Amino acid sequence: PMGSERMEMRKRQMSTTQETPGTAQAQHSTGNRASNACCFCWCCCCSCSCLTVRNQDEERARRTSHELQAEGIPNCEESPAPTLEEVNAWAQSFDKLMLTPAGRNAFREFLRTEFSEENMLFWMACEELKQESNKNVIEEKARLIYEDYISILSPKEVRLDSRVREVINRNMLEPSQHTFDDAQLQIYTLMHRDSYPRFMNSAIYKDLLQSLSEKSIEA
Repeated sequence: PMGSERMEMRKRQMSTTQETPGTAQAQHSTGNRASNACCFCWCCCCSCSCLTVRNQDEERARRTSHELQAEGIPNCEESPAPTLEEVNAWAQSFDKLMLTPAGRNAFREFLRTEFSEENMLFWMACEELKQESNKNVIEEKARLIYEDYISILSPKEVRLDSRVREVINRNMLEPSQHTFDDAQLQIYTLMHRDSYPRFMNSAIYKDLLQSLSEKSIEA
């Protein structure tokens, strides 16, 4: 009887030993799945399909936002290289600087270094609006200008006083080519008084002037 009991115990031990690896492996797998479970699905997060989709959506949203932002900022105007006479004329008055595409491009490059390029972009957008005659196009462009440069929620908001903002809000009830005239004049004056003197003393202007002067001497 004692021998039979020992044999029976040995059989039970062998059976338990054979079952343990598979059982432990299943428990380990279940434990990992539970501990790494995504909050949106019951699977391992490192390969979670919903996480992958969510990451793709976020990346697409970031890319779309970047593309829309780039579309909202027009490229520099096409223009021939400025002559020495033109660059010298820029120093005579702000009006002469803003009169030519080359002057606006150079000034805009400087404004970008001061993080105030939105002033030039707003001024250019207003000039473009003045060229429109189609009522639907005018309304759409006026809305975009408002959203891009007037709205306090916009990162490209220009600095305007409360009086001008009130005028704009009234004008937006029935947009026209001249909806932003007061604001455009205020920004033009701001660039003239604030940024233009620094531009004339900037490396951007001085380097351009020196380069053209040297070419003129060589010629």
